[in-house]
Amino acid sequence: MEVVVAVTAFAGAIFAAIVTGILAGRLRDERSGWLIAWTATTAALCLALGAVAIGHLMGFGSVTFRVYQITGAFLAPFWLAVGVIQMLARKAPARFAAWLFGIAFTLVTVVILILDPVSNPDKFTKALPLGDTHWTIIPTALLSAAHALVYLMLIGCLIVAVLRWRSGDDVDADNMHAAVVLAPTGLALVGAVRFAIPGVFAALVTILMVGAVWYAVARPLAPYDEERDGPDDDWDEERPSPRRRDREPAPEAAYDSGPLPAAPAATATSALPPPPRRSNLGDLVAEYRAGDPGEVDHAARMGGPAGPPGGYGGPMTGEFFGQDVPVAGLPGQGTPAYGQHAPAQHAYGAPPADPAGQYGRGPFEQAPGTHAGPDGAHRGPGPQEAMPATGMLFNSNELRESFGIADAGGGLGRRAEPAPAAHAPSVRPSSSIYGLLTVFTLMDGAGEAFDRLAEETVEAVRRSEPDTLIFICHSVKSAPLQRIVYEIYRDEVAFTEHQRQAHMERFARERVAHVLAANVIELNVSAAKVVPLPTAFHV
Repeated sequence: MEVVVAVTAFAGAIFAAIVTGILAGRLRDERSGWLIAWTATTAALCLALGAVAIGHLMGFGSVTFRVYQITGAFLAPFWLAVGVIQMLARKAPARFAAWLFGIAFTLVTVVILILDPVSNPDKFTKALPLGDTHWTIIPTALLSAAHALVYLMLIGCLIVAVLRWRSGDDVDADNMHAAVVLAPTGLALVGAVRFAIPGVFAALVTILMVGAVWYAVARPLAPYDEERDGPDDDWDEERPSPRRRDREPAPEAAYDSGPLPAAPAATATSALPPPPRRSNLGDLVAEYRAGDPGEVDHAARMGGPAGPPGGYGGPMTGEFFGQDVPVAGLPGQGTPAYGQHAPAQHAYGAPPADPAGQYGRGPFEQAPGTHAGPDGAHRGPGPQEAMPATGMLFNSNELRESFGIADAGGGLGRRAEPAPAAHAPSVRPSSSIYGLLTVFTLMDGAGEAFDRLAEETVEAVRRSEPDTLIFICHSVKSAPLQRIVYEIYRDEVAFTEHQRQAHMERFARERVAHVLAANVIELNVSAAKVVPLPTAFHV
């Protein structure tokens, strides 16, 4: 029987050593109080199991007895309870008090257990020795006080965890899960070292304690792991492109930039400019993947028309020239030389003279083209529909109504009918827009560092990513340890390019030291209004 206990304890010691190495490696990235305490717990359990294995093979003595009592009977359960307190404590003073008391009590107890002589050394056998049989009054009292404290701390922490879970969030649920696993095993370990039970059961309880610590660290204290369906939400790997969505043409997709189409009764001599081209290869790829080649590219729409109609040799200044005004140009390029008149040809965007006058004037007022502006240049007729792209878009009916121009079927001064409701601006965005909402749960004390990193990332996105429409980092007033990052992209290609940026790789790499958990939610934008946010000037 002793051999079975020794083999079981030796296997448990190896398992405890492996778990201790894993937890110690994790301390390099996450120096949490509970993780430090539980690393000390597994290290103590490893030494205790080694002492049990040696004692059942060679017989217990003063050294193996002290090692077993100090590590298995005191350090392991006591620091397990301190780690649970560190996990549940929300205030820094509470965690500091737990550390201070734990270190002080540990130093006093360990020194006494090492220096106090062992009584009745002739009663050692290959069975597990009881502490009450071989310790004097002071070590026995210290161990009894430590075990009573362990009972009180574990039971109290379990009650607190359950109460927080009833009205808390996912983090409270995970803490309750860990407390439910660790508290019973910790109480069982105290019972195993205080009472006379077979060695094989004591070894199994000790091994169970190691497994409970490993399970608590690996599973319940990693929030949202159970919600991950695959590599889509894994921060360590590049997130693949989202599923292709069925697209519906938006009502506003029919609008385009540049000059508005001429009214049916208008007689314009210049042809309309061609529709704007796609801005880059990424938009073409997004259009091909979506199966909607007719979708309007919003970036190209913002760039204005592709160019003036043929025969115009000047810049698009928004100024109209009459028939009698010389138009500057270069000879041989379809435009008369400076100081000459272009026969039978109107300037860019200027229609033929209106015999009824302009701006609502009668035929007996000043003739069109003879009004001199501030710079001495003659002005042609008033604004028409075929105006250059100056950044202002008007409906033709609005222009007629503003300037008193008659429509095709009426006389001078007759107001046109208002624009139909179907052409009103829509709040429905393009179906190619892709959005994400990421909820970060930060570690204690990491809020300022994370906010500084997020601010630098947002600034880099603002400077270098025109296809990232919205990239905002929110803080939550009711949850100081939570941050929300709201992202809207022009399309899936823009999102893929965003992930490849150097500042985003830095953000994903450096936030690991501050983030305890992350939950990613994909968004479909159904309606939106976006305006520039007010910014603060740094002095």
